[in-house]
Amino acid sequence: QLQASGGGLVQAGGSLRLSCAASGRTFSNYGMGWFRQAPGKEREFVAAITSTGYMSYYANSVKGRFTIARDNAKNTLYLQMNTVSPEDTALYYCAQYHSGSYAGSVDYWGQGTLVTVSS
Repeated sequence: QLQASGGGLVQAGGSLRLSCAASGRTFSNYGMGWFRQAPGKEREFVAAITSTGYMSYYANSVKGRFTIARDNAKNTLYLQMNTVSPEDTALYYCAQYHSGSYAGSVDYWGQGTLVTVSS
């Protein structure tokens, strides 16, 4: 089970940190990711991180502004969002991959947390 939190209303240029608490499978065995879905658009990839946390990957649209991290001792995934813009407004989902990398399919999705960026 994946429980995302931390969404809310933030002004453009501000920061927000999302969290995703995981339970069930051994968290440290699986790659994790963040996706988002803006109103009227399809779900898109945001960022992913390997099971160890040593490697991460970002969509071009967020590279340099967002940072994905994980704390395997706390079974928690994070997304630090800096210098946000109205284009970042979306429902953000955390996801757990099928393996320790982020190259494969997603096995589980969280319920989503809403981020709204005002201009």
